[in-house]
Formats: sequence, structure tokens, C-alpha cells
Amino acid sequence: MRVLITGGAGFLGSHLCDRFLAEGHTVIAMDNLITGNTANIEHLAGNDNFHFIKHDVTNYIYVEGSVDAVLHFASPASPIDYLELPIPTLKVGALGTHKALGLAKAKKARFLLASTSEVYGDPLIHPQTEDYWGNVNPIGPRGVYDEAKRFAEAITMAYHRYHDVDTRIVRIFNTYGPRMRLEDGRVVPNFVAQALRDDPLTVYGDGSRTRSFCFVQDLVEGIYRLLLSNEVEPVNIGNPSEMSILEFAKKVVALTGSASEITFIEPTDMRIQDDPKVRQPDISKARRILNWEPKFLLDEGLQKTIDFFRPRVSS
Repeated sequence: MRVLITGGAGFLGSHLCDRFLAEGHTVIAMDNLITGNTANIEHLAGNDNFHFIKHDVTNYIYVEGSVDAVLHFASPASPIDYLELPIPTLKVGALGTHKALGLAKAKKARFLLASTSEVYGDPLIHPQTEDYWGNVNPIGPRGVYDEAKRFAEAITMAYHRYHDVDTRIVRIFNTYGPRMRLEDGRVVPNFVAQALRDDPLTVYGDGSRTRSFCFVQDLVEGIYRLLLSNEVEPVNIGNPSEMSILEFAKKVVALTGSASEITFIEPTDMRIQDDPKVRQPDISKARRILNWEPKFLLDEGLQKTIDFFRPRVSS
């Protein structure tokens, strides 16, 4: 296949580039580098099957020649980004998805949307199944991301129904691994950086909020299988092994061999307004349709992530 990956210089996008190239496909990565980084794809320079285009996908997308699949992964994806880039976040979810779908329609390509567990908001059912419609605050600071992704899902299904575009939707749960941005504000790089510096690990509230952490290689495997499947409606891809943030902090301290203590602070920061209290995917559908489930244990994936960050963290 000849595949376009928007957000191809980002954390997830760059790992997808690696996977598709490893499978023998030709990859075009497109990124405006607002949150992406060419360092994530510099190892692909000189590969005849890889091409990079710097472009903002909220503008008309032109790609010469055939395209067999469009994977739309362009978007800021952390609470810090939502606060600093609220309008670009909304635009890439709305206009960017529209432009990427337009390209897929014109090229008669299969389209895969990177959606998110954030469409469930602060969930009132647990674990979250694909038929849950969510509990989202549309006017809160996180709403720019949550509603952009909800709109992206809606327009994707509209293009499928009205224009007969062959579409896929993946709802991604908390993913971690090498190439995460050190400063992106999410719990994995925050805790790992603090631990490697022997700084206190700052836990919001009492640490009872939960997350389910999926290693990036497991996620990429699920996305690859979804693209090749016949499933049109959303599919959760994530690790159902739920743990509290306090448990996760202790795990990071142990694996880094850090002298860090764990401190608790009151959650007054806008970044955690409407922050989900629980997060756990029901992956029954992925197991049934894709024969997929995560393989990496947390200790294994987290050690790979720590090894990536260690030389990048200044003490």
C-alpha cells in the first residue's frame, strides 16, 4: 500500500511509520511540527519508501499519485497542549479531519481516524464500552480536545454513509513509550522525569484516580489490524489493566531506582479540570473482531520508556 499518515512526526504517528515501512508499504508522513518533531523520524531519512511533507492539514491536502490509506493522527494530545493550543486543537479535529477525509474520498482510499478515550469524558459507566456515549463538558478547557474528536467521529461516519468512504475509527486509551515528549504534561513523562532527577513525584489529590496504560507497540499492532479489518464502527484499543495513579507512581520510583518521595497536591490546575476519575477500556470487541489484546507487561514497556528518557533528562 501507499499510505499517508498525518501527524507522522508525532509520538504515535512516527511509530506507525515504522510499522508500515516494516510491512513493506510506502509511507508519506505529513506534519506541521507544532507538537511533532523530525527527530522522531530522522532514522527514516534515506529510505526510498518514506517521504515527509511539512504541511498543516487544516489546509487543503495535495498528494501526487495514488493513496491506498489515510491515517489521520494529526492533533495536539496533552492537557498542556489544550491550554496552549485550543484553537489549533479544534481546527485539526474539525477542518483537518474534513481535509483528510476529502483526500481519502478523492483517492478512493481507506480512512482511519485516531479518536480517543476522551470521547467518553469523565465516564459514568466502567469499564468503557464502544456503545457508551460519554459524559463530556463541552465548555471546559478539555472540551476543545474531547469535542474535536467527537466531531471527527461524526464527520467520519457521515463520509462513510453519504460518500461511501471506507472508514475505520480507533478509540485510543492512555498510551506510553519512547518518543513521548518530555514536557508534554502527561503522567508518564512527568513521573519518569521527576524520578530520574530524584525530585518528588507530584500526585494530584489522593492518587486514587485510575488509568490503564498501553505500550505503544501494542497500540500500533491493534491499529494495523483495525485498518485491515472490515469494522466500520469505533473500536477501543488499550490495556484493560487498570491501576491508580499512586500505584503507578510507586512503580516508576521502583523501576528507576529513584530516591524520590511521593507528594500529594490539591488539583487546582486547569489542566486537570474535568480530568476523568477512572479510565479502563472494555476491549471485548477488539478481542473478538481483531484477535487483539496487549502483550507488553507494564514493567517491560515502562523500562523501555525510562531507558529512552534517561539520557534526555538533565539532573
